[in-house]
Amino acid sequence: MTILMQAENIRRHYPVGGGLFGKKGIVKAVDGVSFTLREGETLAVVGESGCGKSTLARVATLIEPPSDGTLRIDDAVVADDAARSRMRLSVQMVFQNPFGSLNPRKTVGAILQEPLEINSRGDARAREAAARAMMDKVGLRQDQFGRYPHMFSGGQRQRIAIARALMLNPRIVVADEPVSALDVSIQAQVLNLMMDLQDELKLAYLFISHDLSVVRHIAREVMVMYCGRPVEHGPKDTIFAAPRHPYTQMLLAATPSIDPARRKQSVAIKGELPSPLNPPIGCAFASRCRHATDRCTAERPEPRPVAGHAVACHHAETVMQA
Repeated sequence: MTILMQAENIRRHYPVGGGLFGKKGIVKAVDGVSFTLREGETLAVVGESGCGKSTLARVATLIEPPSDGTLRIDDAVVADDAARSRMRLSVQMVFQNPFGSLNPRKTVGAILQEPLEINSRGDARAREAAARAMMDKVGLRQDQFGRYPHMFSGGQRQRIAIARALMLNPRIVVADEPVSALDVSIQAQVLNLMMDLQDELKLAYLFISHDLSVVRHIAREVMVMYCGRPVEHGPKDTIFAAPRHPYTQMLLAATPSIDPARRKQSVAIKGELPSPLNPPIGCAFASRCRHATDRCTAERPEPRPVAGHAVACHHAETVMQA
């Protein structure tokens, strides 16, 4: 498969404080993330709120530049503002909230034509034809072309958002929690639509989620993040079957399941999330981990290959046995 996006040690840091009485500091929202995104495949990024998922999405969609590291799109480095503007058309985003991401004062037709107008694609007739064709593709009726967003359900609004993201024919779509605001039955419909569009258009998805049951349905690879860093990365099937990082085990144990055997499984978690302004020297998960040793608090683990995964844990070989 063709590599469409490659991130190498991406960081995104934010300076904070420094006012009259404030103390200067740096929030390391994303602190060393690497991944490869291929045509027709889905990489899911999962983790709790505050782990850096949405910040990574903004960097991947070129909304924000990385503080450090290299981002490549179609094997070209995104090195400056000019390159960012040129490559931005190849990457589009579907936002989390379908109720807030659409302009309430514009009709569906106008919303879908807007990206074409901004980028001077075709005349008015061609733009309308393209918008109507995209409505058919995402399962919206032609008589809805002149309706406003408030006249649609949440699932229909997300279909509009997906259609808008595809109007410029991107090769990469970053979906930031695209179904978290929808009912479970509607989630399945939207996910199936995204998978059908991926097969038809050979799209690559960077799928941001906190819901592992959703990730199990759509992803090929999974990257688990904690405090701005990836702690486990590998094929979906092997990570779900045999997670090697204690944090991944915690997330899986917290996922609702209809399997009685899985419902009985539990992982005891203690402690609190470390402050992003004052991260620990060693493993950020050590204060909550039942496998932690003195080495964990003193030395930060780097991702390394273990049983087909990249795992940032000093004890990855033994956590499955505990």
